[in-house]
Amino acid sequence: MRKRCSTIMAFLGTLLLSISIPTFVAGEEAVQASLHQERQTNIELMDILQNVKRFTYDSGFHFEYPDAVRGIYVTGNSVGSSNFENLVELVDTTDLNAMVIDIKEDHGHLTFKPEEGSPYEDIATNYISDPEGLMELLEEKQIYPIARVVVFKDSLLAEKRPDLSFTQNGEVWVNNKGEAFVSPFEKEVWEYNVEIAKMAAEMGFREIQFDYVRFPEGFETKDEELEYTLGDYKDMDLNNIKKRVEAVSDFVAYAREELSNYDVDVSVDIFGYAATIEETPGIGQNFSKISENVDVISSMIYPSHWTSYFGIENPDEEPYKLVSEYAKVENAVLGELETPPVSRPWLQDFEAPWLYSGPTKQYGKAEIEAQIKALYENGIDEFLLWNSGNVYTENVDYMIGK
Repeated sequence: MRKRCSTIMAFLGTLLLSISIPTFVAGEEAVQASLHQERQTNIELMDILQNVKRFTYDSGFHFEYPDAVRGIYVTGNSVGSSNFENLVELVDTTDLNAMVIDIKEDHGHLTFKPEEGSPYEDIATNYISDPEGLMELLEEKQIYPIARVVVFKDSLLAEKRPDLSFTQNGEVWVNNKGEAFVSPFEKEVWEYNVEIAKMAAEMGFREIQFDYVRFPEGFETKDEELEYTLGDYKDMDLNNIKKRVEAVSDFVAYAREELSNYDVDVSVDIFGYAATIEETPGIGQNFSKISENVDVISSMIYPSHWTSYFGIENPDEEPYKLVSEYAKVENAVLGELETPPVSRPWLQDFEAPWLYSGPTKQYGKAEIEAQIKALYENGIDEFLLWNSGNVYTENVDYMIGK
């Protein structure tokens, strides 16, 4: 792994230059001068040491931020397979320019092997067998690299540390998909995930995208049944909904502060409906509070994932209208913030057969372009495409209407 920290070297140089060795010369004036010089040096050293933490890490890889990020989701498994060549070619030969790559995936595994002795060795896979080679390729192609880190959905950590999770009758609670979560109230979980994010920054990723920054879905119906600790939030004079919002929002602020020395942007994936209400009752997402502490906000606005919001009876069948109506709401919410983040929604490049008893609405060129066009018409220039199998629609005009 290529690691360079030019500002640390600069600091060392400054430190050496600032050190003056006092010369002991006969005579009272010479001694006084030496003491004065040494005292001044100590002050300078103290000032420098106080600023050490403010260095900026330089991975040695350099990527220019695109005119606007237009990206695709890529699993660690895809990076390690022959499909990766196809994905690189797709981005390299179209108006796409970015990849969101799993670094910590949905079950809690790392997708690469960390350095020997790392506390994360036991959760690591070897999907990305050559991280440095990956970054060199992305740098050569100038494909903007974004690291996806799944935070609070983490079956591995929950099984290893039930005390950091939610339990029921002495067992780690899992949802109807068999997935376990760890608690946003636990600051040890915050640190665990942010240290992984730092590793991604050191690898050369230019942005850390946190996903599953929330409690389990429907938690408002389970919070009285499950056993878990509230940590520092126990004695807060807030109801359970507000406590969940505080914990999730505080994690985002903590992550951004901890990553401030790494010259990376911080983004968060968030449910689209969170922008339409003051705060979600169960999962703890407050769109405005999270947006205030990120560089990029990525709402998941897949038409298939909405009910009859915005007066659209079957949103999956009307991708243009759904995205357009959502964009108007989000623009209004972000417009109220003093320093709004970049909006970069997740768009749908997959089918939703679970919605249909008959033929499923197919998502092809027209449906992808409809979503993109709706964003552009509402002044949102960035987007990401989601397909869990990493098979993306061909011949799409990603600049349609521009």
